[in-house]
Amino acid sequence: MRSLIKKLLKLFILVYSGSLKKFKFLYISCQIEGINSSIPLFLVFLQNYKFRKNLMQREIPKTYDPAIVEDKWYKYWEDHSLFHSEPDPLKKSYTIVIPPPNVTGMLHLGHILNNTLQDVYIRYKRMKGFNACWVPGTDHASIATESKVMALLREQGISKYDIGREEFLKHCWEWTHKYGGIIYKQLRKLGTSLDWDRERFTMDEHYYRQVIEAFVDLYNKGYIYRGLRLVNWCPASRSAISNEEVIYRTVKGKLWHFRYPLSDGSGYVVVATTRPETMLGDTAVAVNPDDERYTGLIGKSILLPLTDREIPIIADQYVDKSFGTGAVKVTPAHDPNDYQIAERHGLLAINIFTDHAFTNENVPEQFRHLDRFVARKKVVEKLEELGLVEKIEDHTNNVGYSQRGDVPIEPYLSEQWFMSMKDLSEPALKVVEEGQVKFHPEHWIKTYKHWMTNINDWCISRQLWWGHRIPVWYHNDTGEIYCAAEPPGDIENWHQDEDVLDTWASSWLWAHAVFTNEKDQKYYYPTDLLVTGPDIIFFWVARMIIAGMEFQEAIPFKDVYFTSIIRDGQGRKMSKSLGNSPDPLDVIANYGADALRFTVNYLAPLGQDLLFEEEKCELGRNFANKIWNAGRFLLMNAQNVRTDKSLLDEHVDFTDKWIISKFNDTLEKLDRSLDNFDVNGAVKLIYSYVWNDFCDWYVEFTKNRIYFGDEEIKSAVLTRALVLFEEMIKMIHPFMPFISEEIWHVLAERKEGDSISVQDFPKSDAEKIDSESEKEMEFVQNVVTAIRNIRGEMNIAPSREISVMLKTGRITEGQKKYISSLVRIGQLTAGSEIAKPKASASSVIKDCEIYIPLEGIIDLDVEKNRLQKEIQRLESALSGVVKKLSNENFVNRAPADVIEKERIKQADWENQIGKLKGILDELG
Repeated sequence: MRSLIKKLLKLFILVYSGSLKKFKFLYISCQIEGINSSIPLFLVFLQNYKFRKNLMQREIPKTYDPAIVEDKWYKYWEDHSLFHSEPDPLKKSYTIVIPPPNVTGMLHLGHILNNTLQDVYIRYKRMKGFNACWVPGTDHASIATESKVMALLREQGISKYDIGREEFLKHCWEWTHKYGGIIYKQLRKLGTSLDWDRERFTMDEHYYRQVIEAFVDLYNKGYIYRGLRLVNWCPASRSAISNEEVIYRTVKGKLWHFRYPLSDGSGYVVVATTRPETMLGDTAVAVNPDDERYTGLIGKSILLPLTDREIPIIADQYVDKSFGTGAVKVTPAHDPNDYQIAERHGLLAINIFTDHAFTNENVPEQFRHLDRFVARKKVVEKLEELGLVEKIEDHTNNVGYSQRGDVPIEPYLSEQWFMSMKDLSEPALKVVEEGQVKFHPEHWIKTYKHWMTNINDWCISRQLWWGHRIPVWYHNDTGEIYCAAEPPGDIENWHQDEDVLDTWASSWLWAHAVFTNEKDQKYYYPTDLLVTGPDIIFFWVARMIIAGMEFQEAIPFKDVYFTSIIRDGQGRKMSKSLGNSPDPLDVIANYGADALRFTVNYLAPLGQDLLFEEEKCELGRNFANKIWNAGRFLLMNAQNVRTDKSLLDEHVDFTDKWIISKFNDTLEKLDRSLDNFDVNGAVKLIYSYVWNDFCDWYVEFTKNRIYFGDEEIKSAVLTRALVLFEEMIKMIHPFMPFISEEIWHVLAERKEGDSISVQDFPKSDAEKIDSESEKEMEFVQNVVTAIRNIRGEMNIAPSREISVMLKTGRITEGQKKYISSLVRIGQLTAGSEIAKPKASASSVIKDCEIYIPLEGIIDLDVEKNRLQKEIQRLESALSGVVKKLSNENFVNRAPADVIEKERIKQADWENQIGKLKGILDELG
């Protein structure tokens, strides 16, 4: 009796385990031992009921709708804190800190690529068992935010200088709170698995303190000093700006040639300039020492027109003898090259502009207090009146503009705070040279080394109010300087420096300063990966490595992945003015986030530009639909066929061995690609396996067995396909998180809080890579493809049964069965002695000749006539192209792309004619 009870209990358990084979065995055993058959029959009913109920829950809609799915699952991920990380000594960390976008910024395609790459790695490592932590955050963006707030106030007739610093900063904080969260919402739309509990801002109290303490530390070590230097000056924001904030535009202007009289009255020297107004600050005229035209003038002096100053003629190798007249005016306070000449020759530097680019007291009275462009016009007019204008030429020039102020920058001699970089940079150079920090692609190491070995001191001060205020105070009476994280005790006798730090002088601490306590820093730092654009390799990457080595005595990250530059289909850089930069949110609305993510990774080889057009997202959308349809096919069949995991290894044929082998081979190559930061290669591996191997071939192979096999074969085949499909979905997840999460939940009943994102990533099993089954399958695929090609070439309808003869000695019955089912063969004959029949089409693949008798399949006379007409048509078209390409006048005058198109036409038509003639010959 006890044994019967035990068996009944087992039956109950097997009901919920879904083990059909074991259930049948126990059911028969119970009957043999005389138990009332109603009990096991009731259990069968329960099992069927549970199975049907689950199938109803697992119904999959006909089409995939990303708009519904994506918002649903992102909320689910956040509600269950699936992306949150805490230090865990039992798990290895994998950490990424997001390159902080500007707090006022909006998502663009560069963000899409950058953040998709980061998300791929963080999801992949999370599924690989790492304690994955991806820290989000934004940069306060001093000049960008201040410019926006100033523009807002200007609309209300308010100047920041009227309301003062404290009131202006309130407006900046209001702006930040109002607009600062927009890019976070956009990142959620993309599906990024950021740890939102760790959200950071470069003006957070903790971060602010870190920045100030770093300044004080470097000041006390002697690395930070104040000095008078030439800087990029933005007259709109009235601040120094970094090189990164200067954009260059091609401007059609003039090149003026002026006569500068010699002091001794013996003649004049003609100088050429694109900026006549700056002549009021000239302190020399320079010529090349090897220029024989001026050998006798070196050492003489010039009476500078419009002024009462006398300036020397000097010799310097910098001067280009071929530019203009070979003599150049030297204005050290307003040209970086002239400034270097002045330093070599000990020349005076005269600043002639105010901080908003109006002329100051250092110019003659008639030119004072004028906008620089008004001053230019007036200087030219006066020189023309004096007969000192030799000529004026049209001239195209690259002019630097302030990115935020949208005005031409002014090279400006200004007192600023600088950081001495030579000694600080040496450890940062060493860790890259030694491979402690690896660059991907490696060629960026050369660029990095060149910059680091020629590094200049860094201007770290900005004449702005929004940002980290420089922690330096000046005594009101003595001028004494006090530098500390806290103000001096008797603060009423001191005033603080008005400047703030360059934004990069705060974000260079990002890799370690985002961790607010020692426990987090020890666990998560150094971080593992930085993904960024190569355009900021100097401004941010190099400086973060410097900061890591200086303040943490450790590298900030182990690998740096430099993203592609995104261009449009014509190779042009994306820009609003060209109208070629689509809004990513519009693309997501049209195609889905997964489609956009997949497409940008598919199109972006490491180290090469990404040519993007919105229509290319069809690739990602079609791929998502392919995955969805495969899942839907399997689940629809599961409504009629019982799945049973106990049959997983039963009724296995070479197609099963092949798909399992391909899956494990793909996993092995995928791991290798991601380890080598070849995300583009990884995506293409997935695409090939999912689209070609699984969907186009394996699903087709399963149909015959699912439709026509006995119940156990049906169950084994479908169970195996669903299990493999689920593993495939896990492989896809880091790249396409939304659709994979949706399908994973449809495949089976899940607990609340369960997510594919925290499942184990499939592991490659080398023992399951089966070269023999792959060879068997390759033969079948080649035969099927060849027969399909013949059908197409011969206009044989897909519904028409054909006879096929295979001359080969290496085909199995299993292979013959699949070949027949896939290409609608009525009779398949195979053997090594088969001879080619008359009026047949043929093809040759490795180890096999394929013959398809055509008599009775097509009307041979009609087909011959059709082929002859098509050959004639193509030969006539080809003749025209040949004549065109033989015409020297056409070849010499036509654009290269037009000629190339004609040559492609010629090659294509010659190829088509050759094929058609071959088919015609086969018809006899």
